[in-house]
Amino acid sequence: MKKTPLTDSHISLSATMAEFAGYEMPLYYELGVKAEHLWTRAHAGVFDVSHMGQVLIEGGHARAFIEKITPSSFEKTPVNGAKYTVLTNEAGGMVDDLIITKRSETQFFVVLNAGCKEKDLAWMRAHCPESVEITLLEDRALLALQGPKAERVLTETLSLDLLALRYMQMVQIDELFISRLGYTGEDGFEISVPSTYAPALWDRLLEHKHVNPIGLAARDSLRLEMGYPLYGHDIDDTTSPIEAGLTWIMGKKENRDFIGAQSIFNHLESGLQRRRIGFQLIGKGVAREGAEIRTVKDEVIGTVTSGGYSPSLEQSIGMGYVDEGEYGTDIFITVRGRNIEAVIKDMPFVTPKTKR
Repeated sequence: MKKTPLTDSHISLSATMAEFAGYEMPLYYELGVKAEHLWTRAHAGVFDVSHMGQVLIEGGHARAFIEKITPSSFEKTPVNGAKYTVLTNEAGGMVDDLIITKRSETQFFVVLNAGCKEKDLAWMRAHCPESVEITLLEDRALLALQGPKAERVLTETLSLDLLALRYMQMVQIDELFISRLGYTGEDGFEISVPSTYAPALWDRLLEHKHVNPIGLAARDSLRLEMGYPLYGHDIDDTTSPIEAGLTWIMGKKENRDFIGAQSIFNHLESGLQRRRIGFQLIGKGVAREGAEIRTVKDEVIGTVTSGGYSPSLEQSIGMGYVDEGEYGTDIFITVRGRNIEAVIKDMPFVTPKTKR
């Protein structure tokens, strides 16, 4: 298995390690998953996300290339502004979801999902014009500091004043790329740092009384409470942004020149056949991926794509896809042959606290 620059740090903290996307990664530490989740909501948690891909896209036609492989427009995006978007294929499905930061008109910083980065790079390079260069930054680590105390922690540990840094913006300080964003719904930052300095930065952050190390298991429950889709589960190369509820990434100005645009707009004009929904269990149990979603008349209308226990709500929640139709918000989730009462809920399940 591959290792991140922080693998030894996790082992020294008695983390329970497991394989994820080909890397040896911490699932949880001595606190345990539930306590790590609640700590992040109340204080600040630091995550090792160095397994994710960090990429620079540069060249005179870099923005045009970005707007060809994604449905998002970066024309009016300010310098150092970031956007969540997706790579689309010819059929209108999603190759991956990603964060793209506009460093300038000719340079973009991209963060890719760990399990998809080789596939994503191959896809981008296959469509890349000669005037654009794509570089995988293999000598950098990535840390995520998330939680309501995150800004205070960076001020007190690194003497950084980030009060003016807005949500979905980046600032470069020396060799650090600091972006105010994350996948937990909390205020927080992702810090791209040269690999050599990552262990020292990790240790410095953990010296603060409001910081604990957080593993991938709590990161998943935190993102589930926000209703954020997980690639390979809630979205994939057969899912269109329309049915996934991600129409907003295309912005107000329709760009019909990106890869898969015709398929997506045809889908939009012909009407949805299914849609992504969130749900909360009323009865006892936990709904997992693959469970059937049924109407109160016991008709199968969909499938769960993500599910688990919400430590914040102390309820089981999840998301999945259901057929379009009129069946109200009361549903059943079938778990091990038993129909458990549930109700369709708006997402996010928990109010986000990202800085506005």
